[in-house]
Formats: sequence, structure tokens, C-alpha cells
Amino acid sequence: MLPVIVENVPLAPLTTLGLGGTARFFADIADAAEVAPALAWARDMNRPVFILGGGSNLVVADEGFAGLVLRMRTRGRRWSEDGAETRVQVEAGEAWDDVVAEAVARNAAGIECLSGIPGGAGAAPVQNIGAYGQEIASVLRRVRVLERESLEARDIEAGACGFGYRDSLCKREPDRFVVLSVTLGLAKNGPPSVRYLELASVLAAQARPSLADVREAVLALRRKKSMVLDEADPNRRSAGSFFTNPVVTAAAADDIATRAGGEIPRFPLPDGRVKLAAGWLIEHAGLAKGFRLGPVGISSRHALALVHHGGGTTKDLLRLALHVRTSVFERFGISLVPEPVFLGLTWPV
Repeated sequence: MLPVIVENVPLAPLTTLGLGGTARFFADIADAAEVAPALAWARDMNRPVFILGGGSNLVVADEGFAGLVLRMRTRGRRWSEDGAETRVQVEAGEAWDDVVAEAVARNAAGIECLSGIPGGAGAAPVQNIGAYGQEIASVLRRVRVLERESLEARDIEAGACGFGYRDSLCKREPDRFVVLSVTLGLAKNGPPSVRYLELASVLAAQARPSLADVREAVLALRRKKSMVLDEADPNRRSAGSFFTNPVVTAAAADDIATRAGGEIPRFPLPDGRVKLAAGWLIEHAGLAKGFRLGPVGISSRHALALVHHGGGTTKDLLRLALHVRTSVFERFGISLVPEPVFLGLTWPV
């Protein structure tokens, strides 16, 4: 059945940044069976289609989007047991943090460190969301997708998802699939993950922290960084981390340390490369937390978050983002890569 399609819907209120223009056409998807008819309608109208989740990782052009925006509002979490695993199939429109909360309540381990991440479950495998030492790639078993070309649904097994750091097949080919649901395999009665140093420090006094303890510690850490949605927080209008942490060779990391005049935060990866802290690079390029350019600025709590303070435009945000990128490049020779999805505009390369 074709969903109700309306015209000229403002997108700014549907994003955490609160920026951007209108969608020429818009529809809420309450049932996965509505996706194929909506795509067929857009094809007949010769209009592009964008899939919207929670709007927490999205930058919309001031001019808006001339196509059809489909907001995934599908609901459903189906839990089952499979040997040592607790499995859950989650519809794309489910709020991600609700999934984490229920997993912790069921004593199912594997996503407790992903607590507090805003957005819908359908976006989780696209972005390969990760935090505090966990990534969804480690627990994902399959993704149910609709092929945009054939309008047929099929499963993509985890090994074919092409996961990388904040990357996946679905992200690299955004016009190929619509995510309908995800299936996760969690460790039944498994221990929590406390590998990340910052998290381990918070929980150091607890000999055997529970999954609930880890979830609460992660939420507390995220609140301190304004990374939990809170209407009372002056840093609330952001897309979370605006840039990914750069991954470089060990030699490149040594060169950056020389430029910095001392040791820098670095995280060795299994392939021999090194992940650097983008927030540290930003601050040491001379851009302090709380820096502002008119109605936008850097969060006062987290150097990786770019904040809209109200009354601004997407053009203002991009001007700030380019200033940050240029400052880091001139200081360290590193070109930061943005993490959000851009709708109706292209990130300057």
C-alpha cells in the first residue's frame, strides 16, 4: 500500500541540528510493506529518495531536498534464543537506545557500550555505530534490506556488509538499499565490555560491574560530553561527533607527534595502523571548546561536536566545519572526514 505522501515538509525540526530546508515530498513509513510502493511512486515521478531515521546524524541543505523523504517509523523487536546467543530482530524505525536498554534488562551482552546513541536502529549498521570499545559490526548477524532497483527484499549476512570504521556497504552505496530490519546476536548472560580506558576508569571501583552498571556509566560519560539528547543542554543542537577519528600509519602518527612537540593520544589497531583522537587534534590546532562563529560553534563540552546555537543556517555550519578542517590540516597535515550524512548538498573535498 502506498503511504500518505505530503508536500513541502520542513526537515529542520526532524533533525537534532535543527537546520535545513523542506522536503518536496514526505511520507511516514509505518509498515515495511509501504516502502516498495513509495519507491515505485518516486521512480514514476522521477524524484530521488532519502531514508530518514532519527535525524541525529544528518546535515540538510538550506535549499532542502527536491525528492521524497521516507521517515522510517516501523516498530517491532522479536527476541529469541539460539544456543549461547540471545537474538533480536529489530525493525528499522525502533529507537536504538530502547533496543540497548531492553538488551541490558534481558542480561544480553554486546551493545551495552552503545547506550545513549540517538537515532533509529535502521541507521546503526549503515554507520557501523560504535562507542567505548564496541561496534555494532561485532554483534550484527544480518540486515534485511529492500533493493531499490528491483524492489525486492533480501537478507545481507554480516560478512557481506563490508564493515569498516564508521563505514559499511550500505553507506558506500546509499542509493542501493533501504534497511528494513537488523538481527543482532548477543551473548546470553555474557559479561560487559570494559575495554575502553575512560570507561574502565569510571568503573575501577567495581570489581565485577554488571551490564546495567556499564550502561549507566556510559550514559553518564555521554551526558558530560553533551552526547545525550537533552532539551535543557545548551549544546543539544548537534549531530554528535562531526568528524571521524583519523586512521593513519604509525609513521604518520610519529610525524604528527613531532609536529605537536610531544606525545599524542593514539590507539593502535590490529592492522598496524593508528587511530588518532580528532577532538585532540582540533583543540591543539587552536580551536577550544566553546569556540563560536556567529550562531554556530564547537560544543563547550566536546571538541568533536559542532553546535547550532539557534538562528543559524546550514551554510553557517559548513563554514565552521571547513574552518575546523583547514585549521587541523594546516597544523598537522591531517584532513578530517565528516561523519554525518549530507542531504541536498555535497561536502567540500
